[in-house]
Amino acid sequence: MQEKQYLILLDVNARKRHYHITESGVVIKFVVQLEIKAGGDWKEVIRYDCEHDYAHKDCYNIKGDERKINIFLSYEDAMTLADEDINDNWEKYREKFLKGDFTC
Repeated sequence: MQEKQYLILLDVNARKRHYHITESGVVIKFVVQLEIKAGGDWKEVIRYDCEHDYAHKDCYNIKGDERKINIFLSYEDAMTLADEDINDNWEKYREKFLKGDFTC
């Protein structure tokens, strides 16, 4: 098994956390999430993962309320989607989150 993790600073108050495990070149576990610093604490805004044995997206508001969206993709494709979505849309997600809206 090969494990990789990294944290990418997108702005002074925004970062992307990426973690995945592969076995024989196949993704068997992953988490990709956008975190925003609000009120002095880092908070989850969007999280893609495969907890509960299926790929899904969790969306949060600033109060910590959550919405879950099933992603009907392989873990590898869902992880790629997550990286691309957060890279392309993190500023929009941050704005909605800080306004108190759900990010999706």
